[in-house]
Amino acid sequence: MTTPGPPSSASSGAADVWVVIPLFNEASVIEMVIRDLHQEFTHVVCIDDGSSDGSADAARRAGAKVLQHPVNLGQGAALQTGFDYVLTQPDARYVVTFDADGQHRVVDAAEMIALARAEDLAIVFGSRFLDKRTNPGILKRIILKTAVWVTNMTTGLRLTDAHNGLRVIRTDALSRVTLLQDRMAHATEIVLKLGRTKLPWREYPVELLYTDYSRAKGQSVLNSINILVDLIVR
Repeated sequence: MTTPGPPSSASSGAADVWVVIPLFNEASVIEMVIRDLHQEFTHVVCIDDGSSDGSADAARRAGAKVLQHPVNLGQGAALQTGFDYVLTQPDARYVVTFDADGQHRVVDAAEMIALARAEDLAIVFGSRFLDKRTNPGILKRIILKTAVWVTNMTTGLRLTDAHNGLRVIRTDALSRVTLLQDRMAHATEIVLKLGRTKLPWREYPVELLYTDYSRAKGQSVLNSINILVDLIVR
């Protein structure tokens, strides 16, 4: 796949776009994430996955629709709850999957929606490895590249960053996806099931913001190790 240039994002905030955010114990940052998203997108739905820190209340204060799991079921289950909800919305055309911790950029999501519209794409995968803006660190890069290799061998696709949570999925593709892997292995499962749709897709270069907050939580390397463990175990 060739790397596209940035399309205009002028129409990205239309009523047919829903942003889906799995949410678990991110009360200190989720309001800012949602308020930033609302500058571009009308509809934001958070799936509070058994948080114990008031994340759901914080998300509501910021204006998001909040769905709640009474206990923690994992990110895959939270995404599937969000997908099921969006598919009940009569005007929904696109879903943006977006992380709750502030690592994704709203401008990237808007540009991915614009690209999907301009090129009639069903899926746009964000990739931090299509340019050099993101520096995940040597250990995380090695782990992620290994996970990408395993995912590509499993799915038959040729992605450069298969475990990036920033994606655009058109609802005709979304309706063919049912995630059964509840924890980190869902990241490979969603690529596999989207690939099986045979609908048109592209990757798009995005920048991930590795913040002091995410590093303090240990997410940078730990999540990547969890991905590899789940890939091996499942």
